[in-house]
Amino acid sequence: MQDSESEQGAGRRTTLNSPREYVARPADRVHQCAFLAAANIIVLLSNSVETLVERFTTEAEEISKAASMALTLYASVAVSQARISTWVTQIQHHLQQASVTETHEEVLNPFWEEIYKEENVGPSLDLSAQQYDSTTIQCLLSKHKSEGSVTARCHVCEAEVPRGGKNRASFNTTNLIRYLRNKHQEEHEEYTSTTRAKALKQPTLSETLKRKEKLSQNSDKAKQITAKIAEFIALDDQPLSVVENVGFRRLMEHLEPRYELPSRHFFTEKALPALHNKLCGHLQALLTDVPAFGFTTDIWSSSVCPMSLLSFTAQWIDSQFNLRHVTLHAQNFRGSHTADRVREAIEGMLNSWGIDKPRVHVILRDNARNMVKAMDDMEITSVGCVAHTLQLAVHEGLLSQRSVIDALATARKIVGHFKDSPLAYSRLEDIQKDLKMDVKRLQQDVQVRWNSSLYMLQSILEQKRALSVYAADYSMPATLTANQWTLMEKTAEVLAPFEELTRDVSNPTASAADVIPAITALKRVLSREKTTDQGVRTMKSTLLEAVETRFAEVEEKPLYSIATLVDPRYKDRFFTKSDNLRLATDNLILEVAKIERAASEEPEAAEPMRKTPRQEASNSLGSVLDEILEENQLEARSVSTSADVQVQTYLSEQTRPRKSNPLLRYWKDNASRFPSLATVATRFLFAPCTSVDSERLFSAVSNVLDEKRNRLSPDRVEMLIFLKKNLHLIVKPESE
Repeated sequence: MQDSESEQGAGRRTTLNSPREYVARPADRVHQCAFLAAANIIVLLSNSVETLVERFTTEAEEISKAASMALTLYASVAVSQARISTWVTQIQHHLQQASVTETHEEVLNPFWEEIYKEENVGPSLDLSAQQYDSTTIQCLLSKHKSEGSVTARCHVCEAEVPRGGKNRASFNTTNLIRYLRNKHQEEHEEYTSTTRAKALKQPTLSETLKRKEKLSQNSDKAKQITAKIAEFIALDDQPLSVVENVGFRRLMEHLEPRYELPSRHFFTEKALPALHNKLCGHLQALLTDVPAFGFTTDIWSSSVCPMSLLSFTAQWIDSQFNLRHVTLHAQNFRGSHTADRVREAIEGMLNSWGIDKPRVHVILRDNARNMVKAMDDMEITSVGCVAHTLQLAVHEGLLSQRSVIDALATARKIVGHFKDSPLAYSRLEDIQKDLKMDVKRLQQDVQVRWNSSLYMLQSILEQKRALSVYAADYSMPATLTANQWTLMEKTAEVLAPFEELTRDVSNPTASAADVIPAITALKRVLSREKTTDQGVRTMKSTLLEAVETRFAEVEEKPLYSIATLVDPRYKDRFFTKSDNLRLATDNLILEVAKIERAASEEPEAAEPMRKTPRQEASNSLGSVLDEILEENQLEARSVSTSADVQVQTYLSEQTRPRKSNPLLRYWKDNASRFPSLATVATRFLFAPCTSVDSERLFSAVSNVLDEKRNRLSPDRVEMLIFLKKNLHLIVKPESE
């Protein structure tokens, strides 16, 4: 009956031209619901009269489907698609007659005024809230017996509840809600509270239009996006011109259409400097209460522009026994690199951060004479880079035997042949595939870096089969004899401990405490004689002599000796001379005595450590380190002073595993047992042993100052590097 009346009503209104006339006439519930749904669609889809006309002209079919869905969902009224299409056509006709000068509200407000004047259109038809939540109803009432069943089963009382009609088109949730209200008030209250929480408020026209307005540059949202773009430029080595790139601008427009991307000048002159100033303030506060620092410094010259930079990095241990690293400067260093100019530059950098000389524990520098003299003139403790010193020692050993030099020269010719000829490399690649080997390129060495020579030898030895097959089919500039293949294998074996040591001391957590144990183990490896040493004995003896000469005083320097003693992984187990050990222990007691204030209780006698059976000798640096530890488990000595008690009690205890972190796993847990000793540990265990921090800083500089950006000013380069290396202090990683 309802459908019949509705069809007649629709037929009577096919000639209506005005929406106002359409609403004002006595109309049935279906017509009013349809008009309300269609008007709501207009609000949601449009923001101007022109857009209204365009949408109803090109998207009439889609709007008809949306109106049908709105009627079924909000008003529980099923209407044929043909009738809704008629209503949409009527509204479309009115919009085409509207003046393009009329505003959005002028066209739509009369619709809403007339709709809400009708008595039959009440809160149940308000599209600002979804009154009928079918999901919630299904939680209270079971599913129907079948899709066409006219009843539903109540979960509470198992009663059969009519669904509000005789066919699927007329089913609704009104009867279900009414049944809950009359029979199960508690469940009905639960349902109403749920639907009320899920109600969606329909935005007003002004709110809808406001969402499309551009964000003000001073708004919080715009400031946050701008700050993230500045971080993106600094962290990812992006050129400043990235904000002008078409692809980047399209990406930002897609992610946030309301955001207006500032110009390159804005990021260069305002956004990045503001981020730099914020980071400087945070770092300044961080450095204020640090009692002692370790620094690294080096000089780097660019290959793409006439610019030299003086690096200055710092590290220390904080109150939570965490090792901290920061970059303070990558300062432009013009003119001659004399000792006086180096000294003036470093003093200026220290003063700019308010760090006085008594807080400088050590500065690690390279072995150049100008750097050594500059530190001596400043009267600041400084040491050379262990990796650089090791490089000199290895270089002497490699050049000590003519046969090794000849083998390396031949290897360089072979690698150069494949590097310079794409055809040769393609043939080698085919051979590798035929032999079911991994396809790898041969590595070229750099003569001033010994480890690159080792990597070249290892890459050639790995491809020995492929190279032999290649030499049988094609010509090569040089070939290796059987003796040279054997010599290369032995040379790589001899150099392996040096490469392992270099890798260990270049670790970000490595400190001065790692030097004495590593050198002691290295000397033992080189002093062992093996039957397979034929052909490399001279090289091994020369390497041993070079290591002993260049590291002769390492056990006598308090910086290394005290750091080794307070590292619970090493303690006093790696000193090769008893006099050096006694001197180091006395120096440690003096350091503790400076801090010690309260007397300590007499310690209990420590049980002597037992040695474990020695395993078969190995040339691995790590195995030799463990071997020396076993040999030097000393008994506790008699002590007298409180400082002696603390030191000797600590030294008499078992060492920690070599792979553990001495700061986090030991001193944090034992600071209450050895308070003064823990303080000494925090002053010595942060001292760096290599200038790796500065080397890595210069690697980052080469990514910023490249051939495409070789005209960046030194101040700009320093700002970008400072941000890149230190932003982690104020920006948490996304994974956290």
